[in-house]
Amino acid sequence: MDATTPRFLCLYLLLLATTLRFADSQSFIGVNYGQLADNLPPPDATANLLKSTTIGKIRLYGADPATIKALANSNIAIVIGAANGDIPNLASDPNAAAQWVSANVLPYYPASNITLITVGNEVLTSGDQGLTSQLVPAIRNVQNALKSASLGGKIKVSTVHSMAVLSQSDPPSSGSFNPGLENTMKELLSFQRDNKSPLTINPYPFFAYQSDPRPETLAFCLFQPNSGRVDSGNGKLYTNMFDAQVDAVHTALSALGYQDIEIVVAETGWPSRGDSNEVGPSVDNAKAYNGNLINHLRSLVGTPLMPGKSVDTYIFALYDEDLKPGSGSERAFGLYKTDLSVSYNVGLAKSSQQIPPSSPKTPAPGTVAGWCVPKEGASDAQLQENLDYACSSQGVDCGPIQPGGVCFEPNTVASHAAFAMNQYYQAYGKNPWNCDFSQSATLTSQNPSYNACVYPGGST
Repeated sequence: MDATTPRFLCLYLLLLATTLRFADSQSFIGVNYGQLADNLPPPDATANLLKSTTIGKIRLYGADPATIKALANSNIAIVIGAANGDIPNLASDPNAAAQWVSANVLPYYPASNITLITVGNEVLTSGDQGLTSQLVPAIRNVQNALKSASLGGKIKVSTVHSMAVLSQSDPPSSGSFNPGLENTMKELLSFQRDNKSPLTINPYPFFAYQSDPRPETLAFCLFQPNSGRVDSGNGKLYTNMFDAQVDAVHTALSALGYQDIEIVVAETGWPSRGDSNEVGPSVDNAKAYNGNLINHLRSLVGTPLMPGKSVDTYIFALYDEDLKPGSGSERAFGLYKTDLSVSYNVGLAKSSQQIPPSSPKTPAPGTVAGWCVPKEGASDAQLQENLDYACSSQGVDCGPIQPGGVCFEPNTVASHAAFAMNQYYQAYGKNPWNCDFSQSATLTSQNPSYNACVYPGGST
């Protein structure tokens, strides 16, 4: 045994532990459950859907009792919220805070795993100075109510911020809080340090792209291949907007001396459709952003300023919300449709059998559909996305299409994608919906193997 063997063994054990954890829920992947809709499935159906995925956390904007009850004994961590309109009462009357906790926490905890209470949503950038001044007193009263119920160390209290609490975020090393909010932020952060609660923030690369709709910006926002951006302040290379925005928040915290406070991403997402005058909404972009974000989190690589761990991240949103006001994109952030089928597959199901078919395909009678290949006419952009997705999926071996591999030649996106897509299809159960890839793939009975490059498959 040489000196490097222990390192290889440690790496193997780490990868094994990570693989086993991916088969179950993942604590750093959460989802927002907005309920501004008139077609939502029953709470039990939503709970069962969540349990079939690797989603480990859910954030509610209120404290819907039916949903909280339905999630009992699921081990899914639950964030509940007090509305902006509740803040004056919670701030002025400790008894009101005690009653809020008594009504919204005590009947359900610990069977329902409530871990965080958010008091208010984007209050500091709402323009309401009254709410701003009452925010920290309201948070303190809710925290004291939890302590009185012997839950002070078990359930945290925070509030959710938009990225507008920063006056500067580009480059990330220049991140700083709005000077007009600095006193309130210091008071809030002091409370959060004392109570070990996180700063929760809503970074949206989607909005960054809308303000700078260049192709290179889109690739940067979607975690797609790009030349990256070097931070002139610290020399760090950023290859995606998400990391850049999160690190800007970390820099702002560090500037005030609160770099030890945990950052949680309370919302981020990408809409699958929008109004004709909106830049960026599409199924392909939504699938790319959310799918690549999930893969980025699963890699545990972290950000340039916070390497080696993944920030807890809540993706917006579980379902589309057909009653939301505003532009069309506001109603189209759902990962799932309200009939419980996927809007697009980003690899959240615990097993392929739990992914409803987005475009079922039935082979013609008498054919043996043993292989999954690209459809004729599929674009290189779509095939590159398929290639990246398949090769980042657990259990898919893309070694043969790496340089020197038996399937590396021909060195084209189409050839490499064909091999990877078939590997994914074979690894995930050979179900028709495992050969969908946004309707860019098809099943075939013609063996695509060539020379020494053998495509697994055959009779099903």
